[in-house]
Amino acid sequence: MIRMVDVEKFYESGAGKTWVLRRINLDIREGEFITIMGPSGAGKSTLMGIVGMLDGSWKGHFDFAGHEVHKLDNRKRVELHKKFIGFVFQQYHLLDNLTVAENLDLPLSYRDIKKSERDGMVADILDRFQIVGKKGLYPNQLSGGQQQLVAVARAVIGNPKLILADEPTGSLHSSQGKMIMDLLKKLNDEGTTIIQVTHNEAWAAYGNRIIQLADGWIVDGGAQATKA
Repeated sequence: MIRMVDVEKFYESGAGKTWVLRRINLDIREGEFITIMGPSGAGKSTLMGIVGMLDGSWKGHFDFAGHEVHKLDNRKRVELHKKFIGFVFQQYHLLDNLTVAENLDLPLSYRDIKKSERDGMVADILDRFQIVGKKGLYPNQLSGGQQQLVAVARAVIGNPKLILADEPTGSLHSSQGKMIMDLLKKLNDEGTTIIQVTHNEAWAAYGNRIIQLADGWIVDGGAQATKA
C-alpha cells in the first residue's frame, strides 16, 4: 500500500539546512498495524504528515495505493487524502464553528454520499462512541478527552483504507484510551491499515510492527510487537 524510497525533508535557514527526515525507506502492506516510536523531535509527526499527504515539501519517491504521490500536485494529493485516509491529530483539529454532529459529517460531505445516508452514519458513530448527548455541542463546550473522542470518531466514520493516529489517546484516561485502541484493533482486523504514533508501550503492542525513529532516521524498521 505504501512505499517510500529516500524520502527526506529539511528546512533552510541562514545557518544552512536543518534536516527533519533522512533517507526514509519504508514499505507498509495493506492491512498492517504499524506503530511509530521515538523521542520528541525524532520526526514522527513530520513523517505522518507526509504519509497523510498534508505536507508536500519533501524529496524522494512515495507510492500510495498505486499512485505516485511525488508526481502529484497539491490538489490531487488532497483528493487522495479525502478518499482514502482518516487522520487523528494530536491537537484534535475540530472546527470550532461546527457542532459535534457537523464535525462528524464533514469528511462524509466530501464524498458522493446522500445526506440521509450520512445522517445515519453520524448517528451510528455517535452511538458507538457513546457521545449521542454531545451531538449538538461545540468543541469549546467539551473537555479535552471528549474532543479527542470526537476527533477519532471523525477519522473512522468514512471507513477509510488507512487511519493515521498521532498520539490518539494522549488526552484520554486509561479506560477511554483502551476503548480507542480496541476500536482501532477491530478496524485493523476488518482490513483497515493503521499507522499510529505513541509513546505508550501498551498501546504500541496493539500493532504488529514497530518502527523506531531517531534524529530523522529509521533506526529500526521491523520489530514485532508483543500483542496486547
